[in-house]
Formats: sequence, C-alpha cells, structure tokens
Amino acid sequence: MTADGLVPALIAVTRGKVSGVHDLGEETAFPDVPVHRLASDEVLLPGLVDTHVHVNEPGRTHWEGFATATKAAAAGGVTTIVDMPLNSLPPTIDVAALQMKRAAANGQCFVDVAYWGGAVPGNEPYRRDLHRAGVRGFKCFLADSGVPEFGPLDWAGLQRAAAQIAELGSLLLVHAEDPAYLGGVCGPGGADYAAFLRSRPPRAETSAIEAVIEAARHTGVRAHILHVSSADAIELLAAARAEGLAVTSETCPHYLALAAEEAPAGATEFKCCPPIRERANSGRLWLGLLAGVIDCVVSDHSPCPPQLKLPGTGDFARAWGGIASLQLSLPVTWSYGRERGFKLADLARWMAAGPAQLAGLAGKGRIAVGCDADLVAFAPDAGFVVEPGRLEHRHKLTPYAGRRLTGVVRRTWLRGREVFGTDQAAAAMPAGELL
Repeated sequence: MTADGLVPALIAVTRGKVSGVHDLGEETAFPDVPVHRLASDEVLLPGLVDTHVHVNEPGRTHWEGFATATKAAAAGGVTTIVDMPLNSLPPTIDVAALQMKRAAANGQCFVDVAYWGGAVPGNEPYRRDLHRAGVRGFKCFLADSGVPEFGPLDWAGLQRAAAQIAELGSLLLVHAEDPAYLGGVCGPGGADYAAFLRSRPPRAETSAIEAVIEAARHTGVRAHILHVSSADAIELLAAARAEGLAVTSETCPHYLALAAEEAPAGATEFKCCPPIRERANSGRLWLGLLAGVIDCVVSDHSPCPPQLKLPGTGDFARAWGGIASLQLSLPVTWSYGRERGFKLADLARWMAAGPAQLAGLAGKGRIAVGCDADLVAFAPDAGFVVEPGRLEHRHKLTPYAGRRLTGVVRRTWLRGREVFGTDQAAAAMPAGELL
C-alpha cells in the first residue's frame, strides 16, 4: 500500500527506515539480505496510528497498562498509539505527571507511544511547559469526564484554552458534548439502552461542536472533534472546512459497525459516551468519511475492570462508559467498510496517514522512503470469530464477542523488527519507543 495504492513492490528496510520501494524483479540486487515474503492472500499495509487510546497507567493500571495495551496494539496492526491524558492517576496535566507516565511506560511498550496533554480548569500555567516537553496537543471535556481529577471546561475556559493553544501552535482536542442537553451524568437508571441513548441526544454533540467552531473562528486554533457519534455533526464540520477553519474530526469503529437497535437490555459492554446510535446514523457517518469531512477512524480504547460495567444489574446509568477495541479496530472497520465498497487505501488513509498527520508524526502512517518501517501483513479476505480470551487487552469484555469479522493481521513490524507474528521470541521483547 503506497501513495499510488496497492502495487507489487519490494520494500527495502535499512536501520529501521524504508530505504527503497523497488520493482519485484530487483530482488537479486540485494544479495545476503533477509527477505520476508508475504503469503499470496496478504497485502502489506503501513502500521496503523491510533491517536485515541486510554492506557490508564500509572494509577489505574488494573484497568489497562502500557504492556497489555501496546501488545494488543501490535496484534491489531497498530504500531503507534497516542495516549490520552486520563484516566491515569495523576492525569497528564503538568510536566511532572507526564514524566511519571513516561517512567511507567519505559521498557514495557511493544509499539511506539506518544502523549496528549490535558486542558482542565486551573492548569493554564502548565500547558506551555507540557507543550515544550513534547505532548502532541491538549484534550479537554465540555461535560463531566467520568473521573473527578479531570474536570470539564466551561465556555469561557474553552475560549481561553483555544487562544492559548493557538499561541503555542498546538492542537486542541475536544470531547464535544454540551452538558445542557445531557440527562444527568450518564442518563437514567435501568437496563434499557434506548433510555440511555435518549439521555445523550445528538443535540448535545452539535451544540458543543458549534462552540468549538466558534472558538476556532475567533482564535485560529487547530481544533479536533473527538469520537463523532452523531451524523448530524457532518454538516457543521463541512461548513467549518468550507470556511477555511482548521477543524478536523474522527469517528470510531463502534459507531460505524454497531447499532443501538442491536444492544440487548443490560448489555453495558455497548456503553460509551457519546453513545452508539441507530443503524441509519452509522450509514451517514460512512458518508461523512467518503466525503472527507470525517478525517480519521481511531479506537477510543477505554477499558475498565469488568465489574465496573455492572454486569449483575446492567445499569447503563452507573456503568463505566468505554469500549476496549484497540486490537480489533482494523478488522471491524474493514469488515463493515468493504460491505459498503470501501478499499484498503481508504483504511490506510483513515487509520494510518490521517492520524499520523493529526498528531504531527511525520515518519509514521505511510510506506514511503524515509518513513519508519512500520508494516503489517494483512489478509483482507481471511475471517475469524472474536474470542475474548484471545485478546491481549488486560480485560476481555467486548461487544464484539462471537462476531465474525473479516481481515486478519498476520505479522506486524515496528521499524523493521517483528513485534507480532511468527517470530515469538522477537515478539516477546518490547521494542517500542516513547516519542
């Protein structure tokens, strides 16, 4: 998979970088060099870049950790993740917390890891130093985040953060839900998914997105709307782009593949915020991707111990909201995308090149000379049934359990070194770097 699409080629790797893209007949020009040959049903994709991952370490490592999250990433063809500033303790809202997070990750990552910082009430004095320390941008909430240590910005705080982050030349990422339209923190009690869905209506998203667009208009900040679940937002995003504002957006595999109509009563493994909406809505999200209004597809991997999903009561109001899907993002998106006529080149754009560009990771997300040799042997026509016990995430609860998917990751290389696949000894050694 190159910039020209799928082509027959020989990819040369030197010191972890792609050093050449050659015709297949040139193999004899490289004597005494190891050659990895793909099977006849495999294609070579660029390693995916997932810019929305909650690793939770330190502090909530019993939810997820760098070792388990990055091993799951490698198994899913993801070679770079960008870690969200919550739900770790402390959250990444100052340099000391970033240093703690980097120390926790050091030596146990199977893929490369970069970091977002947080924009919360009261941390304005620390954002500049966080930027200098290397965070790729700043995430904020406009409604309750679910954890008390990462508070939401009010509208004035959003404007101030946008102005400051614009001055830094950084990126503002926004969980866009307007609390004025939310029915309590997470909606009414009970096991009825439809009631939970009504508690977080599309207007909560569009109202918040309108506020972000207004902030971008007044400050010039680059703004990114996280996990778009409501297709009602597409018109707003398209208008902002037509106006020339630097506003981008993402959606997630669960919003594209799952539907409210198929969420059983009490099946809190389907709970996330914003919520999974109706099947007709997911169809419109696909159209937003087709039109280029939605830029990226990322996991929003947000795991927790199964007991926090309250399986005994199935109470959507009190259950933790989040879906653990880092390992499955590629096959889920491919399974449902190919049914709609999308190609592997689309996936490479949404899940590799686009997120890499968003996070300013110039050497990632493409198979091109000078880029890191982050590569995935992917069998697009092979199928499998999701068996939770085979997932590398720390906790195995998933709404995809028992679902048949298409597309199998066979091998993953990070800078030319195998981190998942047939070489079990190599794959057992963490090779990821902290970016």
